[in-house]
Amino acid sequence: MDTTKRTLLIFGAGGDLTSRLLLPGIGQLLSSERGTSLELIGVDREERSDADWQAQVKRSFDVGGADPEETRVVLEAARYLQADVTDSGSLQRVLGECAGPPAIYFALPPHVTVLSCAALEHVELPPDTILALEKPFGTELKSARTLNRLLQRLVPESRVQRVDHFLGKSTVLNILGLRFANRLFEAVWNASSLERVEITYDESLGLEGRAGYYDRAGAMVDMIQSHLLLVLALVAMEPPSTLDAEDLRGSMAQALRATRAMRGGSRRARYEAGIVGDREFPAYADEPGVDPERKTETLAEVTVAVDNWRWAGVPFVLRSGKAMESVRKEIVLTFRDVPHALTGLTGAPGRARLVIGLDPDMLKLDLVINGEGNPFDLDLVTLDATFGKGELSAYGEVLHGILEGDPLLSVRGDMAEECWRIVDEVLEEWRTGHVPLDTYPAGSTGPHGWASTEG
Repeated sequence: MDTTKRTLLIFGAGGDLTSRLLLPGIGQLLSSERGTSLELIGVDREERSDADWQAQVKRSFDVGGADPEETRVVLEAARYLQADVTDSGSLQRVLGECAGPPAIYFALPPHVTVLSCAALEHVELPPDTILALEKPFGTELKSARTLNRLLQRLVPESRVQRVDHFLGKSTVLNILGLRFANRLFEAVWNASSLERVEITYDESLGLEGRAGYYDRAGAMVDMIQSHLLLVLALVAMEPPSTLDAEDLRGSMAQALRATRAMRGGSRRARYEAGIVGDREFPAYADEPGVDPERKTETLAEVTVAVDNWRWAGVPFVLRSGKAMESVRKEIVLTFRDVPHALTGLTGAPGRARLVIGLDPDMLKLDLVINGEGNPFDLDLVTLDATFGKGELSAYGEVLHGILEGDPLLSVRGDMAEECWRIVDEVLEEWRTGHVPLDTYPAGSTGPHGWASTEG
């Protein structure tokens, strides 16, 4: 491991993302065997003392279960700088305070991140500077391209880390082992054996105070464009030569380039008042901070095709919703029937499926076997296994890559653009009213008439 001390600059140090996710992830990382030599500096507009910042850091470390002794040195040396991160002069001053090569984490609203990056064009960046940006990367394909060109003028692509914490989830990473270390699965991972693939991320949660962002994004951008298309890329990609960042991300980009939204293959809806568990939800349009005229969807579904030799004819259905009755976070691969059923075997157990749970981390595989009693009656049984938990949280994994300068778990620029290309046509159909905005009661399975794929 490179033992050079790196400086982590957190722009937006006073925000919720920093306290709730970044700092706990840093604490976990420092407590692990993969801990790194680190200088931690928080940066924001508000005036605060170093002691206030250290108290905030300690609270977040404690929440994340950090080892007090392993994190003590970093905690005691943590500093806070008051600065306007959209001002070139302020940025030059902040960068001058860094003891080591800086990794700048933009824990900021997307439009502020763009302004800050634009200001960095007029600053002399230290060697080996890394830029880490939260999603969304732009607001459509055009703005994503513009942002990527700006970043290219600042640092090489290898030192841009577009953060998607989904790529740090242990189950998503386990897809690689499942596919490429098991002859059983890779041999049938194609259109000859698979009928359809579904990637679902349904939550029982509502807005949870995120209306300012979510009402401008909706389920399609917040989840499908930002996360689920990258999961699709891992499922659909060809075997990479190695797990080197360029090989893996190159295979993922190739899968995304072959992907297109199928005409007429999208649906959208938003929740009305209802009850989820023991919580009463108002209608989405009545949630604080929501503009009902935006017609923002809280449930989105799109069917895409991957136009290549491996996947020709196989629909991929991506879906994500809020305030749903059931929590479903899974990848489901449905197998085709056998080409010829033997005469004398009876029973219709249904299609066999491989289910990869994204939360909880598990695996289920259906097998058709002879049932009890009459040996010629078929039955469906399920084998299941639990994935081992990762050493670090998703953000811990992502931060490790940032601080080590390894972009393996980050989104490459062309991948971000391809994700926007895929959904832009769908979003345009929605804007022109060609796809109706359905409704569903909070706490239900979705709108009436939407067939459930849950099995």
